[in-house]
Amino acid sequence: MKIISDVLELKTYLKEQKGKVGFVPTMGALHDGHLSLIKRAKEESEFVIVSIFVNPTQFLAGEDFDKYPSRDEADKKICEVAGVDLLFLPQIEDIYGRDEVSLSAPNIRGYVLEGATRPGHFSGVLTVVNKLFNIVNPDLAYFGKKDAQQLNLITLMVKQLFMDITIVPVDTVRESDGLALSSRNIYLSKDERVEALKISKSLHEASILVSKNILEAELIMEKMLEILQPLDVGYVAILDREFNFIKSVEIGKSVILVEALVGDTRLLDNIWI
Repeated sequence: MKIISDVLELKTYLKEQKGKVGFVPTMGALHDGHLSLIKRAKEESEFVIVSIFVNPTQFLAGEDFDKYPSRDEADKKICEVAGVDLLFLPQIEDIYGRDEVSLSAPNIRGYVLEGATRPGHFSGVLTVVNKLFNIVNPDLAYFGKKDAQQLNLITLMVKQLFMDITIVPVDTVRESDGLALSSRNIYLSKDERVEALKISKSLHEASILVSKNILEAELIMEKMLEILQPLDVGYVAILDREFNFIKSVEIGKSVILVEALVGDTRLLDNIWI
């Protein structure tokens, strides 16, 4: 496995490579969810690149940028064992300059749900993903469905900026008890982890209701909120795949999302119906 930190070195190296390039951008602290992205990339690409970069512009003041989990040596080993061809490890100064051209999230879907309480977050996400796409120039890029709003906005950016990249959504990976894998799960105490299971349980209840042909969004969200108590719930929402709020679930076209604070840890989860 090749490891490169310098942008120009990476771009020069990639000019010598042949075949379809699959790209998995990450912020490190890799887990089985990331490995599912890498596995999918290896199945569909001849050359797989993983990047690890904790992006400062997507963190708001007071958030966990300074303490975000970092396991560089373990992550390198994970990538090597997983068969990654190239690991890109840039530093902040490699990605950002002193006077940056801005890229803004869309005014509507970039400022609802997670964007409503974290204004500017998705502008930072789109900015760094745009930069990484321009550096790597992949054919395919892989993102988890767990971060559904992020996935939606990146897909929109690729479409609206006429990028020749295919965005590949990959199903959420869960632990045996149903908790969605996240690098932030390590923040949870034993008791908080038990409380966090209410998130996946609420989504499971939503899927049961839908299976019984109970499709009214308000009723489903009400049942979910009962299960989520007493967590500090940021939102429970039911949307179509274009991230418009809907009054009734349409099977095959809807997403049910939850954001909740467990202790000091903000967790996201969803199901695609």
